[in-house]
Amino acid sequence: MLRAARVLATVGGLGDRLPAPGTTVGSLVALLAFLVLQRAAPAAALPACLAVLAAIVPLALWACGAEAARRSESDPGAIVLDEVAGQWLALTLLAVGLGRQPQLLESVVSFIVFRVLDVTKPWPIRRLERLPGGWGIVADDLAAGLAAGAVELVALRLV
Repeated sequence: MLRAARVLATVGGLGDRLPAPGTTVGSLVALLAFLVLQRAAPAAALPACLAVLAAIVPLALWACGAEAARRSESDPGAIVLDEVAGQWLALTLLAVGLGRQPQLLESVVSFIVFRVLDVTKPWPIRRLERLPGGWGIVADDLAAGLAAGAVELVALRLV
């Protein structure tokens, strides 16, 4: 079970191996997977995005918490599944809010807005890091994803 947690939390080891910041890599993995899903199954994309979100959140809570405990660190940089979950939430909210598949530019903007919010962690996002275990690792990214989706939807409505 610990091996499965490590593989999931580091997204197949990407968090341990790549020279780029793991947080960026995790977000990019989510963006690429989202775009592939949107193109591969356009008619079923929204239900599939919601199903992935429903699966990834509990997996991330468990795997990130278990891997952090194994490493004896509160939020190791190699753990990137939390960024995948947060970015996926931002993209899924965008699709739900638009009522259609986001265009490529809209998806890229979602990536950028999520990264900015994930890095800067404005109030109250930063406070969520204080939660114990996997909750503290994942909740701030989910909040950043929620905020990124909301910010982009508001911006698109104003344009």
